[in-house]
Amino acid sequence: MGSQLGSAGLLLVNTLINIYIFLLMLRFLLQASRADYYNPISQSVVRITQPAVRPFQSFLGPVMGRFDLATLATAFVIKAVSIFLILQIAGFGMAPIAGVAIGSVAAIANAILKIYFFALIVMIILSWVAPQANHPGAMLVMQLVEPIMAPVRRVIPPLGMIDLSPIVVFIAISLIDGIVVTSLTRAAGIAGALVGL
Repeated sequence: MGSQLGSAGLLLVNTLINIYIFLLMLRFLLQASRADYYNPISQSVVRITQPAVRPFQSFLGPVMGRFDLATLATAFVIKAVSIFLILQIAGFGMAPIAGVAIGSVAAIANAILKIYFFALIVMIILSWVAPQANHPGAMLVMQLVEPIMAPVRRVIPPLGMIDLSPIVVFIAISLIDGIVVTSLTRAAGIAGALVGL
């Protein structure tokens, strides 16, 4: 019974950490896409993540003005420490540093892909049911996905009312997830659950 409770506890902790990594990467992507900083949802994400990011901001600033290296480093460190501690507590002994680092990169990549995946689904639904929606959430989703949609639209322009770019992006996300993230997870030698798979 105690072992089952311990496993459930580790699973809960790992899930909460993965959710926090998701929020950190959402903050990172919102800044990279130059989404509205004063949007209520953006502000909420910043408030939730700022306590963890603040220590890194003193020596890591934005790169090229768009990519928030402090947020990226925060996510990497939190995930690396969590993988190390969870494996230790679960009785797997000292985890290889290289494996922990690779697993952390896989977790960050997985979070980014999930954010874009869900954002695209929301965008597609909104384009059908409320194309002129002015809700802060709808506006933020559009601002978030536009940087990855625009290059595809330039290559494959919409066919009348049909925009094929989301399909191309979905395929790209699936390929990156299946090839890159899965390969990184295997190279790390850790369970997929630890990277959010």
